Amino acid sequence: MKKIIPEKTVSYKYKFRVKPEDIDALDHVNNVVYLKWVNDISEKHWGILSNPELDKKYFWVAIRHEIDYIQPAFLNDGITVYTWIGKTGGVRSIRHVHIYRENELLVKAQTTWCLMNMKTKKITRIGKEITDILL
Repeated sequence: MKKIIPEKTVSYKYKFRVKPEDIDALDHVNNVVYLKWVNDISEKHWGILSNPELDKKYFWVAIRHEIDYIQPAFLNDGITVYTWIGKTGGVRSIRHVHIYRENELLVKAQTTWCLMNMKTKKITRIGKEITDILL
């Protein structure tokens, strides 16, 4: 299946192999592990986009996950996880994640993230300093 990553988006990918601890009683990657991979790439990508000044002011919390499990992954499969930023505004940002084994789409996920103020621990609007790096 052709990879569908919109042009002109802030995107990121990383590769790895499925480990024994990712496998469940059915001998394939457990659904919770896919969610962990979604979270892992989100954190990695934000770490690349962000800077120490922003990290002192803000953090993100996930408020919704939507995951479509299309095909299973198995021990030692080579996995590539792609992510990109979608609609962003107000206090929310949508992040898309696709997980592939070679050219085969295994999982599609969409997570809604909410921006939080580090000092107050309250929801805060996404300002220009954030949208400039996300969009």
